[in-house]
Amino acid sequence: TDGTLLSTTGFPDPVVVDPHARTVTVRGGQRYAVVARAVHEAGLALPNMGSLPHISTAGAVATGTHGSGTANQALGAAVAALVLVGPDGALRTVRRGEPDHPGSVVALGALGVVVEVELDLVAPYDLRQELHLDLRWDDLLADPVGVLGLGFSTSVFTRWSGDLVGEVLVKARVPDPGRDLDRAAGLMGEAVAAGAGSPLLGLGDSMTLRGTDGPWIERLPHFRHDREPSQGDEIQSEWFVPLEQAGPALAALSGLGEELDPLLHASELRTVAADDLWLSPAQGHDSLALHFTWRNRPAEVAAAVERVEAALAPFAPRPHWGKVFGPGFTAAAAYERAEDFRALRRRVDPDGVFVNEFVQRVGLA
Repeated sequence: TDGTLLSTTGFPDPVVVDPHARTVTVRGGQRYAVVARAVHEAGLALPNMGSLPHISTAGAVATGTHGSGTANQALGAAVAALVLVGPDGALRTVRRGEPDHPGSVVALGALGVVVEVELDLVAPYDLRQELHLDLRWDDLLADPVGVLGLGFSTSVFTRWSGDLVGEVLVKARVPDPGRDLDRAAGLMGEAVAAGAGSPLLGLGDSMTLRGTDGPWIERLPHFRHDREPSQGDEIQSEWFVPLEQAGPALAALSGLGEELDPLLHASELRTVAADDLWLSPAQGHDSLALHFTWRNRPAEVAAAVERVEAALAPFAPRPHWGKVFGPGFTAAAAYERAEDFRALRRRVDPDGVFVNEFVQRVGLA
């Protein structure tokens, strides 16, 4: 930003678990890894996590960040309450059940500084994750919802070229009689050895454990909290389309494989369950999330982003708010509650203290 940038990471960082209410209250700048550890030690679990546990709670929630799973909602759906610093410096609490709550969770910082977040918790659970390398494009395009519905959470990694898709990471509940890892093996080959590296995600020890059962905290994210994640020197983009349009959307992008491959570290396909948060990319319908980790070549990536958005245009794509997307996108074109959000923003911040160029560009000022 060329304006004022506020950080909440300097606040004291207590993590308060209420086992009776099954909630955890944290500072907005607290990382998910720290929150998850406190929750795990209290004998409870987060309902979902992103692939990176390094991200801040308030930042992830505000931008519609998500994990994966056809029955799993984005991280903001677990927000029971928020405490914000308003434009006059006063604290304001917004709780689930209040009229402003659905518009205040995914809010891009435009309603105030989120200094505290209260999250719902669930009973602890174990997972097992296995990596498969032999899924064919024909099989994915024939039944994308079935493939992405395997297990508790499934991620498909690809470079959009070749007969084989790339890699499929299946995370299954243990025990999970309804979702059988054997089905994954029958569709895409036996799982690779637990200690083997991932050609697309990296060959080091930054990945969470595969091939054995273990607690959610050690299996749900892709990356270990105590290691540097992903590629680092990268640009990221992501778009959400209705899950019912997964087949045609994937087919439209698969034709761009030769063009996209040289610019990609990897692309990831995931599912996100619908929620009712006004600016959530999964608002109103179950969604397919199409993520791109680009090489750090800004001009070429900008052109590729335009090509991807053009290919996805028939499916009303919604971009991830915290990643790179084209300059022509406006919220009103994709979100039926955009005007309700603008009215909420003007009511809580009539002088536009928290308005910036980005909020103006996407039409939410």
